[in-house]
Amino acid sequence: MSSTILAAPEAQPGYSPSGAPARRTRRGLRGGGLLIGAIVPVLLLGLWWLVTEVTGTFTAIQLPPPQAVLTAGIGLFDSGDLFEHVGISLQRVLIGFGIGAALGLALGSLLGLSSIADKLLNPTVGAFRAVPSLAWVPLLLLWVGIGEDSKVILIAIGAFFPVFTAIHSALRHVDAQLVEAGRAFGFHGIRLLGTVQLPAVVPSVFSGLRLGLAQAWLFLVAAELLAAAEGLGFLLTESQNNGRTDRLLLAIVLLALLGKLTDTLLGVLERKALKTWA
Repeated sequence: MSSTILAAPEAQPGYSPSGAPARRTRRGLRGGGLLIGAIVPVLLLGLWWLVTEVTGTFTAIQLPPPQAVLTAGIGLFDSGDLFEHVGISLQRVLIGFGIGAALGLALGSLLGLSSIADKLLNPTVGAFRAVPSLAWVPLLLLWVGIGEDSKVILIAIGAFFPVFTAIHSALRHVDAQLVEAGRAFGFHGIRLLGTVQLPAVVPSVFSGLRLGLAQAWLFLVAAELLAAAEGLGFLLTESQNNGRTDRLLLAIVLLALLGKLTDTLLGVLERKALKTWA
């Protein structure tokens, strides 16, 4: 045997009874990852400033400089409109995503676990999945009206299909021996699903949830075309109609930041779920 294996734990490289060096290493890796991830945004911001302020490649109408977008944001912040637009959009996305994800998990589990339900319903669900998002807008206006419900329903539709597809596919490919082992221990039905099958597909479930969340933000803009008077999608269309490219770019930046923030929070939940169940 090597001397490293025979050595006392205290002699092992990086050993600490409190585990502090390991924690510091993990924190250092995370910090390094954040710094590396910031390189491209900073370069894009510099390029943006270069082509607008230095070289004049784009006019202020085509592409306003970063400080003009910042000034537009400060103006909306001072008037209180910024919080209103961000708050209502965030509320719509979270409610719509919650409904769509819950339905996707439920129906995906049903079709993933039942061959009969899969044969009966999967062709229909697949056909609805192929319908473009904007095709639902006239129907929702006719059935639900132009209120808040139609916007939330459209976002829920966007979130539903990625979640459904991920969990349905994952459950259809769970190791049969793992399921049999669970049944041998007396697990059946919901208990088997919660104890054996869902933990086995945790990574796939969260992949579907993250895709569903991204789709929810994409569908938000389409949802806020339904006669909305507030929200980031409304800010986009209003800015386009008024020729306010600075506010238009501000809305795009805010959508990107909010989408990344919510995805990061979901990633934290994913890591905790993987430690607990996977």
